[in-house]
Amino acid sequence: MMRAAADQMIKTFSNTTGVCKRLEGRVAIVTASTQGIGFSIAKRLAQEGAKVMISSRKEDNVNKAVQQLVKEGLQVSGVVCHVGKQEDRKKLLDETKSKYGGLDILVSNAAVNPTVGPVLDTSEDVWDKIFDINVKSTYLLMKEARPLLKQGKSPSIIIVSSIAGYQPFDLLGVYSLSKTALIALCKSTYEDLARDGIRVNCIAPGVIKTKFSQAMYQSESIEEATKSRIAMGRLGLPDEMGGIASFLASDDASYITGETIIASGGMASRL
Repeated sequence: MMRAAADQMIKTFSNTTGVCKRLEGRVAIVTASTQGIGFSIAKRLAQEGAKVMISSRKEDNVNKAVQQLVKEGLQVSGVVCHVGKQEDRKKLLDETKSKYGGLDILVSNAAVNPTVGPVLDTSEDVWDKIFDINVKSTYLLMKEARPLLKQGKSPSIIIVSSIAGYQPFDLLGVYSLSKTALIALCKSTYEDLARDGIRVNCIAPGVIKTKFSQAMYQSESIEEATKSRIAMGRLGLPDEMGGIASFLASDDASYITGETIIASGGMASRL
């Protein structure tokens, strides 16, 4: 019965005929958006009418993602961007302004987790890499995009955090810390950004069935153990995160800022 429900959920989120057009006339950037949650967010924003700039570190991945979405009749372009490089972030913003005339929605989704293990067993190099990509690049992109967003239509920033930011995963110690820091970044900037008319919110996904999180479901026994921690008894789908992002970017969320939406199927979520 649970598998049948999950199959029906996949069919539901594959059917886009009922998607509304809340984001007509808006321009969006989504980082790390060629697969997984980022791709689903980019797709949903475009389905709702936004013009979307896809980005990722690898040109082949960018081209494939753009081609797939263009075939679906969506308004998307792409640019190679390593968010840890200042010149790449500048190119991303410049290309978006040149192609679409401005920026209304910034989704910071890029993240890495090059190792597993407890916090105090993590090397300094790995610590630096995780915080540079997951936290510092988000902060810098927000800062660098601010002048464009200030001129945008109902501008909004969406930071993709994680349930691990609330309830650290044992083997993802430093990654969990970085995701907690993103929640704090949202809380530390929303008042300042509100003075420019910019909203900023977080999404904290639970265990979503993507390549990035495959260690959580790589075998039947591991998947069952993971599901046992989820009240709804199933893993999340990337397109379910896309729907939350489109809501936060839309005027339906016009009075929401500085908040985090937890989408975890009912996993524990307390600091």
